[in-house]
Amino acid sequence: MRTTTSILIPCLLGTALLLPGCAKKPEEQKKGPSAAIITVIQAQSRTMQVLEQSVGEADSSTAPKVGAEVAGRIIKVHVEIGDPVKKGQLLAEIDATDFSADEKRLAAQATSQRKLTERYRELARKGFISPSLLEGYEAQDVSTREQYTRAAKNLSRTRIVSPVDGRVDNRMVSVGDWIDLGKPVFQLSTSENLRIRLPFPETSAQRIKVGQVVNLSTPTAPDATVTGKIEQVRPMVDSTNRAFDAVVEVKNPGGWKPGASVNGAVIVEEHAEAVIVPEVSVVLRPAGKVVYVIENGKAIQNVVTTGVTQNGQVEILQGIRSGETVAVDGAGFLTDKAAVSVKEANGKKGEQK
Repeated sequence: MRTTTSILIPCLLGTALLLPGCAKKPEEQKKGPSAAIITVIQAQSRTMQVLEQSVGEADSSTAPKVGAEVAGRIIKVHVEIGDPVKKGQLLAEIDATDFSADEKRLAAQATSQRKLTERYRELARKGFISPSLLEGYEAQDVSTREQYTRAAKNLSRTRIVSPVDGRVDNRMVSVGDWIDLGKPVFQLSTSENLRIRLPFPETSAQRIKVGQVVNLSTPTAPDATVTGKIEQVRPMVDSTNRAFDAVVEVKNPGGWKPGASVNGAVIVEEHAEAVIVPEVSVVLRPAGKVVYVIENGKAIQNVVTTGVTQNGQVEILQGIRSGETVAVDGAGFLTDKAAVSVKEANGKKGEQK
């Protein structure tokens, strides 16, 4: 019995030692990193514009000075500085007493001379006077009528009226002032045609040229955009840094006011068929600027050369082609050949194929 027990104990010990080995599970395979969640877009091809921006001011390109067409004393002023005026609107009145008297006197003379001339025509027809004598009476009739016409016109000129639709910028006379023929009475401005002055620094001098297209907008009429061309390039008066103004003349689309600020964007270049991607698609890496092109569920790093940036879009000069699918949101967290999961517009995820 003692022998049997001795044999069993080593066997049991051996079995006990083997059991832990039998119970050990095989090591599980390590899982790789999870796919990055991104959004994508296709690189597009379109014309990109290189712009030079400036904030300038609108002035009236038509600013007539209204002068006195007859000499006299101002008896009434109907408008003040800043008032809007319409074409033909009465601005001021000159004392018309003497002009009215002349007009009435010459009207009576013209009527009398006309009747006299008609009478002598009848006498000439009957042969009682010579044709040469009739010619003298007819010449006098013409002269008298011309004098009356001039007097009537001078009477009308005592009423100073606006030659345009616009605004009163300055008033040079008051009631009681004596004004001479031709003396300016009002300075008007019209908003029908506008002259836009856009200031630029001397660093832009080589890029801004006459004839370039300019897109214009103003805060006073945010819904109206006007396109014009540079008519002149003028050095600024008393400028010490060689800055200059680009002058654009345009028709008022409605609602634009002289004196209002104007935003101008001069198109200095156009790049046709430029490849563009969203600005967030371009990220910095040790290799430089890169865009991740999505192929078969992976992000492939493409080093790119960029051009113009405009309205959140970047021009790609080298590195990718139009139509390629690129990462947008989440691009900044990607590495070369990283697995990606595309987030769709409805918020669902799907493997990019």
